[in-house]
Amino acid sequence: MSQHLPHVTAAFPRRAVVTGAAGFIGSHLAHTLAQTGTVVIGVDRRNPAVDHTAAANLVPLHGMPGYVHINADLLNCAIDPLLIDADVVFHLAGIPGVRPSWGPQFGEYVASNILATQRVMEAATRIGVPRLVVASSSSVYGPTSGGASVETDQPRPASPYAVTKLAEEQLCLAHAAQAHCATSVVALRYFTVYGPRQRSDMFTHRALQAALTGRPLRLYGDGHQRRDFTYIDDAVSATIAAATTSNARDVINVGGGSSASLLEVIGIARSLVGREIEVHQENPRSGDVLTTRANPGRAHEVLGWQPQVDLHSGMRSHMQALTAEPAVYGRAA
Repeated sequence: MSQHLPHVTAAFPRRAVVTGAAGFIGSHLAHTLAQTGTVVIGVDRRNPAVDHTAAANLVPLHGMPGYVHINADLLNCAIDPLLIDADVVFHLAGIPGVRPSWGPQFGEYVASNILATQRVMEAATRIGVPRLVVASSSSVYGPTSGGASVETDQPRPASPYAVTKLAEEQLCLAHAAQAHCATSVVALRYFTVYGPRQRSDMFTHRALQAALTGRPLRLYGDGHQRRDFTYIDDAVSATIAAATTSNARDVINVGGGSSASLLEVIGIARSLVGREIEVHQENPRSGDVLTTRANPGRAHEVLGWQPQVDLHSGMRSHMQALTAEPAVYGRAA
């Protein structure tokens, strides 16, 4: 578990729906909301009875009063009953990952990230849910000159995954722009969220696992790629602020405005564990960009948000989760 309590706003929704509740960000968000007394309806198509990752992510929510978990697929389930009396829908469900989006799996990305989102947004509009917060991604910006990405920059998605995330956020915003729509939308462009329970293919997780186990670490490219790393607790606090801030609208970056190279991440993992990491360098992957860095001005101005956890502290908390509960969080590097 995280060692940091998310720094969140004083306001919390009374009743919230979290799609993708068995996922990385979704499970942390649902847990934080339930801790504050919010009634949380968690929805996820992954069945924890057979999906090890979903089951592990939902462990902290077991027995929490006010949390209700629904195992359902947003592509074909009845969505309206899930949203009745909700103050906000946090729409985090979808298929992540750049590399698998190339090729035959693209149809799954379209179905989960676009078609399911259309159904959720239509239902939110019918029910009159006041606010929908949708998870977007910094990947929509595509290749940059190395400077900080501003929400008004022209998106240049460089992978099929990024294309679907851009379509997802803009689809929600298009619905919200209709004169009859009472649902306001905030699309959060998350910048490289990391921490306990993140996907096993993400780099900070793989670097820590390599340091802990002594197994080699695959490094795609030369390691000089830079990312604006955002600790999970900071991502959660921004997400809750997006739901409870009355003047929040449109697109907002969730990133602190600084970046670190993959080589720096390897160095931190090495120093935390006290073991050298054997690195196997491979060719860069299609769709990966050299640098991501957020301009955090709008998040600070509109949400009153700024990150609280630096990369070293966040990776330490992640490492402690890996070592404390290896059966739950352990994965191959």
